[in-house]
Amino acid sequence: MMLAFAAVAAACVAVWIYLGFLCTVAVSVLLVIFYGVVFHSRWCYVALKTVVRDTRALISYIQILWVAWKFTRKDWTLPDIFHDVVQQHPDKKCFLFQDEVWTFKEVEDYSLRMTAVLRAQGIGKGRIVALLMNNCPQLPALWLGNARVGAVTPLINTNQRGNALLHSINVAKCDALIFSEEYLSAIQDISSQLDPSLKLFKFTHRPLNTSNPKTSIGDAIPDLTQLLETTAPAPWTLADAEGFNGKLLYIYTSGTTGLPKAAVISNARFVFMTTGIHFMGLNSNDTVYCPLPLYHTAGGVISVGQAFIHGCTVVLKTKFSASQYFPDCAKYNATAAHYIGEMCRYVLATPPSPADTQHKVRIIYGNGLRPQIWNDFIKRFNIKRVTEFYGATEGNANILNTDGTPGAIGFVSRIIPSVYPIAIIRVDQETGEPIRDSRGLCQLAQPHEPGVFIGKISPNNPSRQYLGYVDKAASEKKVVRDVFTKGDSAFISGDILVADELGYLYFRDRTGDTFRWRGENVSTTEVEAAISRVAGHRDAVVYGVLVPNTEGRAGMCGLADADGSLSLAQLRAALARELPAYATPVFLRVMRSVDMTGTFKMKKTDLQKEGFDPALVKNDKLYYLDTKLGQYLPLGPEEYQKINSGQIRL
Repeated sequence: MMLAFAAVAAACVAVWIYLGFLCTVAVSVLLVIFYGVVFHSRWCYVALKTVVRDTRALISYIQILWVAWKFTRKDWTLPDIFHDVVQQHPDKKCFLFQDEVWTFKEVEDYSLRMTAVLRAQGIGKGRIVALLMNNCPQLPALWLGNARVGAVTPLINTNQRGNALLHSINVAKCDALIFSEEYLSAIQDISSQLDPSLKLFKFTHRPLNTSNPKTSIGDAIPDLTQLLETTAPAPWTLADAEGFNGKLLYIYTSGTTGLPKAAVISNARFVFMTTGIHFMGLNSNDTVYCPLPLYHTAGGVISVGQAFIHGCTVVLKTKFSASQYFPDCAKYNATAAHYIGEMCRYVLATPPSPADTQHKVRIIYGNGLRPQIWNDFIKRFNIKRVTEFYGATEGNANILNTDGTPGAIGFVSRIIPSVYPIAIIRVDQETGEPIRDSRGLCQLAQPHEPGVFIGKISPNNPSRQYLGYVDKAASEKKVVRDVFTKGDSAFISGDILVADELGYLYFRDRTGDTFRWRGENVSTTEVEAAISRVAGHRDAVVYGVLVPNTEGRAGMCGLADADGSLSLAQLRAALARELPAYATPVFLRVMRSVDMTGTFKMKKTDLQKEGFDPALVKNDKLYYLDTKLGQYLPLGPEEYQKINSGQIRL
């Protein structure tokens, strides 16, 4: 290498002496190009292939930082930012919901009523006011009113009951709880365990009638809707809050195991996540279709934020319906639509109809569009652009697929990798622990090598802060230290990703979901996608189970078969073509349905605990793969004993 540099330098000096300065410059440029082609040809190839992608992304990132800097300088919170949007177009449609139309001014007026009610109740800065409500325009308007007095709003998952609901209230240290009337019985069930100081308010879904408000007689729990009707809106003022970096919301990670954890969303993080999506293909004239629950980040932050920060019109739905997804888009003239998890697979599984293309949606955005159905989906529904993104609610980094590369969830630049401080590091895929070098530092995963996604923590940078959970101990578990230098730290996602040569990132699995069988690593996500595809887009959840006296874990698949039409023979034949032998599930559990989280992720912890034991699996059919016959056979108590004793070899 040094000899090459010496030769180049000698050549330049010789040219300068005999031919002059301009010739020297020309020859130097040619020699540098020659040197790059000869010694770094692959890097040059990658740079040429990705320079346009990286430049566009860099411009968008600068726009995001500019917006964040602008609000940081003004120290605005969401109510202040929203007021600026309202001033620009007060009569524009903000939310569409069923047959209701809410203008930007109407949303702000509703939030100002909420602000006045809270002040009258003695609730102000630093208080915690939780919401347990179904999707409706009032929900974001209420937390906007909370934020104006400086209160933080936990958005509680409406599916929580009993101990999980009690935990969600307690872990956030709530001072007040507002719940929709349909959840009265859920609150009554835990009322004896609630803190006596907790203020309860019941919300009634009805249009406000300020001229003739309804009265509630003998109700021990105040009716918030009545209070809103009888309280004049507070005059608008800047929020009495902690500023742009202050806490705004608590959003509970749905997870697939354990009790929910409350992740902290600051005003800065709200803006950063929302703006990141906006500058990747949306504009303020868009009408965004959002059928997602507003108690999660996807719907409650990223889509609602398109209205609150960027002035888009947002269509809200009470719940997701696969058959109504694109008909709704046509009904509301949506130009953009949000998806998450398995939603796209459900929509693709609906019977083809003219509604598939009778809509104006040009862009869909979200996370969880599987590579196996990506092209089929955009072709059938005539979608021009997909913006797939990735990021954890509790994390400090998000990445995006900026150019629609099928299956990619984002990218890392191979030209300037340090611009956006994320990385993929090598880990033990079963434990999730980083693999360190002789200095005790983490190691970057190489192209095509699985690794875990991390986001570098920079406390003084709003876009790089790590706020984690309300529970500080739980937050600390998501931090890895001594990453690339002693003393630095990063948020570690726990998700296994793979980067290709061009830097495109692909989701592989969660750490702990990957298991070993017959000496090979099996990715549950990849097997689930293959099984679902050959089984008519049925729900499929894959996990590893222990078999006595057998090394590793055998693959098991819980497969939905609501109408009893599944053909095991056809499934086995298809899997033999689609999957290697070691990845083909050894056990099948055929169920009527698969339990899902609120963000359409399949739950597998309970299934894994029950394994293939017929004594524990009461209502579902079990099968095992007979390798000699090459087919799935029924698994009952007798077969279970023979498998455990080794009489049936897997």
